[in-house]
Amino acid sequence: MKILIVEDDRNLSHAIKRCLASSHDSDQAFDGAEGYFLASKGVYDLIILDLMLPEMDGYTVLERLRENGVFTPVLILTAKGTLADKARGFRSGGDDYLVKPFHRDELLMRIEAILRRTMGLYETKDLVFKELVISRSRRTVEIAGKPLDLKGKQFDALEYLVSNQDRLISKTQLFDRVWGFLSETSSNVVAVYMSGIRKQLKPFGYDIYLKTIRGVGYLFTEKDAHDAEDTNPTPDADRD
Repeated sequence: MKILIVEDDRNLSHAIKRCLASSHDSDQAFDGAEGYFLASKGVYDLIILDLMLPEMDGYTVLERLRENGVFTPVLILTAKGTLADKARGFRSGGDDYLVKPFHRDELLMRIEAILRRTMGLYETKDLVFKELVISRSRRTVEIAGKPLDLKGKQFDALEYLVSNQDRLISKTQLFDRVWGFLSETSSNVVAVYMSGIRKQLKPFGYDIYLKTIRGVGYLFTEKDAHDAEDTNPTPDADRD
């Protein structure tokens, strides 16, 4: 799972990132404006949000995200612990609220509970599409029991698309999710990886489910592209 930490205390932010490192990938923002910019991309599974932030406070970040249709679950992590503070946090769109100082294990338990509730799965639960099985825990892909040679970013990209079956994922969104905002790699690499994934799927006939929507992004679906989105796929996965 991919988590965004929005916390201006750099020592605490780094400590949280280290705490999550064994099970989750995380990005950091150190003020509200940066946090809002990153969160608005919609590529995170969870946002850990402080309230007392420079540039833009956490309440405003949360309210603007919800107003603009970003419903990524948010765990508010703050020193503001009054009932009124908590009430405002939940009314603004927060999913949970943890007051500083906090115990590391409680933070992890709350994160797991939110992901379980909002995603309906653990990161270790297999993804299944017909005879295609993606094992998150082993990071393997099989079709009808036969393994595919998908590793690294290829695995991550396919896992993200299949987990968002029937949902159009833009090229930028896929790049931000898999390669990350701070990557020095060009987003043009996405088409190259999509072509490689399709070649692995083709011997099994599963390449037909990975569709490229011209100038928009990618779609993993068994529906016709025009049924899932009001546009048509290109026949060549390397053209956007």
